[in-house]
Amino acid sequence: MSAVVGGSCLCGAVAFECTLPSKWVAHCHCSLCRRAHGAAFVTWAGIPEAQFRFTAGESELRWYRSTPEAERGFCTHCGSSLLFRSNRWPGEIHVTVANLDGPLDRAPQAHVFWSAHVDWYVPDDALPKKSPS
Repeated sequence: MSAVVGGSCLCGAVAFECTLPSKWVAHCHCSLCRRAHGAAFVTWAGIPEAQFRFTAGESELRWYRSTPEAERGFCTHCGSSLLFRSNRWPGEIHVTVANLDGPLDRAPQAHVFWSAHVDWYVPDDALPKKSPS
C-alpha cells in the first residue's frame, strides 16, 4: 500500500490527500510564486494528478489564472494558496509543501527560477540552483 499525506488550508475548509511517491520537490523563487505567497520562495511538490484528491471543500477552492498557461488554487475563506497547475507540466498538480500535514517521500532537490531570487535570502544548503534557459 502506498503512503498517503494529507493537507489543508489555514481554516481547514479545503483539504486534500496525495498518494506518494511524489515526482519532485523544489523551492521556487519566481516572482509570481513570491507575490502569491508573500515569501522569498515557495516549496512545491509535484504530484501526478491521478494521485491527488480533495477530501473536503473542493467547491471552496478557486483557481486564479496567473499566466495564460498556469493557474493557482486558493481557499475562498482564508486565502491560503495551495495548488498550482500548468500546461507546461500536464498531468501534474503542484502542492505547497507547507500546507501538508506530514512528511513527503523526499526532501527538496533544487532551487528553481534562481535568476529571480531575492537578494535578502541566502540559502544555507548545497542544492542546485536552476534558472530557465
